Amino acid sequence: MIVLLFVVTKSTAQTKEQIAFEKFYNESLSNGQSYQMLSYLTGKIGARISGSPQAAAAVEWAKQMMKQLGADTVKLQELMVPHWIRGDKEEGNIISLQSGTKQVPVCALGGSIGTGLMGITAEVVEVQNFDELKKLGKKKIKGKIVFFNRAMDPKKISTFEAYGGAVNQRSSGAVEAAKYGAIGVIVRSMTLSHDDNPHTGAMHYDNDVEKIPAAAISTNGADLLDKYLEEDEKLKFYLKMNCETLPEEKSYNVIGEIRGTELPNEIITVGGHLDSWDLGDGAHDDGTGIVESMEIIRMFKILHIKSKRTIRIVCFMNEENGLRGGSKYFEEAKKDTVNKYVAALESDRGGFTPRGFEMDTDQATVNTIANWKDLFAPYHVNEFFKGGSGADVYQLKKVKCLCMELVPDSQRYFDVHHCANDVLKNVNRRELEMSAATMAAMVYMLANM
Repeated sequence: MIVLLFVVTKSTAQTKEQIAFEKFYNESLSNGQSYQMLSYLTGKIGARISGSPQAAAAVEWAKQMMKQLGADTVKLQELMVPHWIRGDKEEGNIISLQSGTKQVPVCALGGSIGTGLMGITAEVVEVQNFDELKKLGKKKIKGKIVFFNRAMDPKKISTFEAYGGAVNQRSSGAVEAAKYGAIGVIVRSMTLSHDDNPHTGAMHYDNDVEKIPAAAISTNGADLLDKYLEEDEKLKFYLKMNCETLPEEKSYNVIGEIRGTELPNEIITVGGHLDSWDLGDGAHDDGTGIVESMEIIRMFKILHIKSKRTIRIVCFMNEENGLRGGSKYFEEAKKDTVNKYVAALESDRGGFTPRGFEMDTDQATVNTIANWKDLFAPYHVNEFFKGGSGADVYQLKKVKCLCMELVPDSQRYFDVHHCANDVLKNVNRRELEMSAATMAAMVYMLANM
């Protein structure tokens, strides 16, 4: 009887890690503040494109909120950011002698030049990729609008993999088309949904190639344009965009710390990006990552959980159209002779149900982290794999820092990504609270391992 009692007691006793995990999940799911913070950020401040007054307001909000949540220190890290504005709503019309004129939903891609007050009208050349552009050559492209219509691959289980297989036409399409004399580009929106929401996103120019306007067209609009082109290959497209780039603005990363009790000069960086695109209110991208990260401060403090290493929460600025915040943080880390950057965890894939973590490091370190699977298993978090990491933290790998990213379920992310659907009502409160707890649990392990 004594032996049996001993065995039962030993097998059911919780480790300190299990106790900490249970506290995080119980607190987040019962008393979590992440959704309330997100509601304020999206509802009172709204879309936060770099250089805008809303982005400046978000910096002040994040600074005051981290102080209120109990951060030991809060500071601002100054940087300069681009300031691109969309202007009045864009116009896009298919003009066909066969089918008449049809208005379709379009939006300027971030960083694009405008079309001028009169807009542009030209015949359309549809292509799937840059190789097709090259085959057509300048003779068939010059003076026309190039329509990139390569869809994200629905067979990819990871929607991020599907996104990666299509996004180069958005980012580089204007440069490649301009090489052959195109006067503008239209790009199929980066989403697997079939709807009328155009999705914006960053594009770039080459100083050695003429700049031409670049727009996204909704997937329904793209399908319609494709159909009309089959009926009338001489149809024209009218595009009007009023966007422009203004002088750069001063902005900031917002940094709050929980000071380590034993190894204060060893830093665990965790965060998301404070800026957003301007079509929705930046709820999933990346308001959720911001509030998940700041909720860590509140939970560590209210639960009286100690951290051996310093936990540094960073609200990065300008991820969407420049990565200036991530680059500034890395440059300062590279020059830092006092602190050691041990690990960096970013959340920038939306506030959906957490599945696991992706790590940009050697396989041995991945295996070590994967040994914590049993701690996460009760919360259905079970994916631990080698790969990339967050856009704002990946450069820290150069200072021998473990770089990683929270991986939520990805199936719905590109329904809202960079479009008018990225609003608070499309964030599920419980999923967000699960992600906040999962972030806190991983930070606890990294800070105390």
